[in-house]
Amino acid sequence: MSATVLTDQEIHCYHCGEPCLNDKIRAEEKIFCCEGCKMVYGILNQSELCDYYSLNENPGINQRIRVRQDKFAFLDDAKIQEELISFQDDKQVHITFYLPQMHCSSCLYLLENLHRLNPGVVSSKVNFTRKEAEIVFLKEKTSLRRVAETLTSIGYEPYISLNDLKEKRPAIDKSMVYQLGVAGFAFGNIMLMSFPEYLGIDASERGLLEIFRWANFALAIPVLLYSALPFYISSWKSLKHKFLNIDAPIALAIIITFIRSAWEVLSGTGGGYFDSMTGIVFFMLAGRIVQDKTYRQLSFERDYTSYFPIAVSVLKNGLETPTTLPEIKPGDTLLIHNEELIPADGILTRGKAFIDYSFVTGESLPVQKEIGEIVYAGGKQTEGTIEMLVVKEVTQSYLTKLWNRDEFKEKEEINTRSFVHLLSRYFTYIVLTLATATAIYWYFNDPSRIWPAVTAIFIIACPCALFLSNTFTNGNVLSILGRNRLYMRNAQAIEDMALATHIVFDKTGTLTSTREQDIRWEGLDLDPARLEIIAALADQSNHPLSKALARHIGRKSSLPFTSFREIPGQGIEGEAGNQQYRLGSAVFVTGHSHAARGTSVFVRIGDQVYGHFHFSNHYRESIPELIRELKKDFRLSVLSGDTADEQDNLIRLMGRNTSLLFHQKPEDKLNYIKQLQAEGGKVMMIGDGLNDAGALKQSDIGIAVAEQTNNFTPSSDAIIEARQLSKLTRFIRLCKANRNIIVASFVLSIVYNVIGLFFAVQGTLSPVIAAILMPSSSLSILLLTFGSSSLIARRLKL
Repeated sequence: MSATVLTDQEIHCYHCGEPCLNDKIRAEEKIFCCEGCKMVYGILNQSELCDYYSLNENPGINQRIRVRQDKFAFLDDAKIQEELISFQDDKQVHITFYLPQMHCSSCLYLLENLHRLNPGVVSSKVNFTRKEAEIVFLKEKTSLRRVAETLTSIGYEPYISLNDLKEKRPAIDKSMVYQLGVAGFAFGNIMLMSFPEYLGIDASERGLLEIFRWANFALAIPVLLYSALPFYISSWKSLKHKFLNIDAPIALAIIITFIRSAWEVLSGTGGGYFDSMTGIVFFMLAGRIVQDKTYRQLSFERDYTSYFPIAVSVLKNGLETPTTLPEIKPGDTLLIHNEELIPADGILTRGKAFIDYSFVTGESLPVQKEIGEIVYAGGKQTEGTIEMLVVKEVTQSYLTKLWNRDEFKEKEEINTRSFVHLLSRYFTYIVLTLATATAIYWYFNDPSRIWPAVTAIFIIACPCALFLSNTFTNGNVLSILGRNRLYMRNAQAIEDMALATHIVFDKTGTLTSTREQDIRWEGLDLDPARLEIIAALADQSNHPLSKALARHIGRKSSLPFTSFREIPGQGIEGEAGNQQYRLGSAVFVTGHSHAARGTSVFVRIGDQVYGHFHFSNHYRESIPELIRELKKDFRLSVLSGDTADEQDNLIRLMGRNTSLLFHQKPEDKLNYIKQLQAEGGKVMMIGDGLNDAGALKQSDIGIAVAEQTNNFTPSSDAIIEARQLSKLTRFIRLCKANRNIIVASFVLSIVYNVIGLFFAVQGTLSPVIAAILMPSSSLSILLLTFGSSSLIARRLKL
């Protein structure tokens, strides 16, 4: 294969698929965007793993930002190893790494062939949905650090955060799966052994009938005592809160059905309804597992420890010492490398800091800091290496105090109850009333029928069809949304999204892309040759603005510069074609400050200042159409931690009826959400940064936006991939349809209940009728819910 060429000018990297500035970086007729991508190709080619490229086109991860060699030195620390390793003995070590870069079948192929890159690796088992690799390696041949460095060298840098020291990722609870298995085994066998009861049996075979009845009795006991436990526990919790949820009548129906059936078997008067009882439990558990399946894949409860690294470099006696964050104390000197996070508040003591605080404050562009200034935890150093003196421990930093504020903690869940539970409560009251009326009637007419009639009512009027419609519809909708990269915390979030009346957007990282900037030239005309030189000069720097400018202009050739010089935090200069070029701040280029609004890079050629490139937020391509659709049905607001530079653009985009608020601190955003709720609004908050954490928690439905759904996001009710924001209106319509489907299936379940109650109140409900009604109602509900929700999703093109 060769490099992908889209136009005469645009060449794409053979490894990662990103545009190449030129065709100078080559290996075996293949073109690469950077030396990093070329190096990864060389590693794979040497190990005969180039089938990686045949499974998917350009499957690699861009390697322009290279990881320094000693980044994983902290993994040599025995204490850290003990916290991360899941198992070890004298020979082997088992470790699970979280690899957010995993995205396709090529990744699976490469990671499961890790032993060909590192001979010490015994096996590598990939869990694609959780983006994790469970690796087993031999102590004698390799180490934990070398395994991490091997993964990093091929583009899969393990994401190891402070949270990994605090607690392990919880494994999926399999107890409900075991309970489902027990219920399924019992249900199938009881149905099989109940056929003689349904069809009748000769008097000569009565002994065999008794054996079947007692066998059914025995099989039903573990279902009652083990498989039905989730319904008992949920019912008890709801009753303690003086609230009747849908599990309460289900638990009551299970217990009464078992008692009635046991009484019939013990008295020899019948075979009971064990098939109906075990069927109820089996279908209910199946629905619950389907509903849980999707949102167990992602973590919705995240705090600052998931964002911070596990260790940083501390300078001791002039030497770098990897140190875990809990061990950092005031007075320590930290060495922060390029693209590393600042873990604690401190004073800059060496170097010039250019810090990206977008995740913490919402400011969209990096902030320059000079020696002696305070730098805060949570920012990312974007240019060069700096040293800082720690003044506060990690747990006392501004960032952690921001996170741990009482207002940001979990909101009460009791305040929000699903309409299904309300329907269930009224349903239960009606059933109790009907049972009481039936008992009174038969007390005066035929007292012997009270027990069979009342128990039959509770057996047949179980709200299992309502529960099934709720769980299976929610489970299917969760799955549909998940396939479209919107991951909901639970089924309640679907209902909350359907009820939203006011949508609040964060600006930076939500409406705008943090990866792109809109760049506009203001000044004298620049011919193509000079633009080419400016792009080549900008490409010599690692500064974010320089890189963005080089990408914006584009390069078609490599130009030599003489006397190239970069002054961190100010700009760059170099000589080409006997002319001096200078790019940077207004003071660096012009010698005095400039009143240009927003962020600008000034240009001087020779002694002439030509003008400046103005940088502004790049709004996602899908946002204008999305806003036009949302304005028809919702009130909209935009909150931003930025200045009001973008106000005119936002007014054109959002309209004059949209509330625009700037300079918003985290507590300001939270208070605004509270204000909207006090006015009666159901608020959907959409944000991406830690500065949005309080507002996301306070809102009725909080959606965190991520460029990749497994990257760090603040705690939320849902996580949406940024590219899928354009589908937001369709997601909302599907959530509203979900509610209507549940109501329709509830109406269908009432029809079945009326038929069953006709026999029940007369005390003539036979096991055959119960055996027919239970499966038929369950299957029809499943067909209705899955069919309807899938059909609506297809119509919405989801």
